[in-house]
Amino acid sequence: MNVKKTIRHYLLENFLFTDNQAALKDGDSFLAAGIIDSTGVLEIILFIEETFGIKVNDDEMLQENLDSVNNLVAFVGRKREMAVAA
Repeated sequence: MNVKKTIRHYLLENFLFTDNQAALKDGDSFLAAGIIDSTGVLEIILFIEETFGIKVNDDEMLQENLDSVNNLVAFVGRKREMAVAA
């Protein structure tokens, strides 16, 4: 499963309501661009937990983990590596 492609598809479909890949840059801040609000963050957390089989802890609910495609991809990668190492 391509993590970046899966995340981008979800965001484009559920928040931007388009399939135009140019509508979202991987480094764009979701909050600064007005793509999501606090409820949207919770939706993204639920999506990545269900899709990638990871658990987002309260102390991980930070912009540097969840506020762009790049941040989400890196976060999912780190969580998966921790799960393998455990």
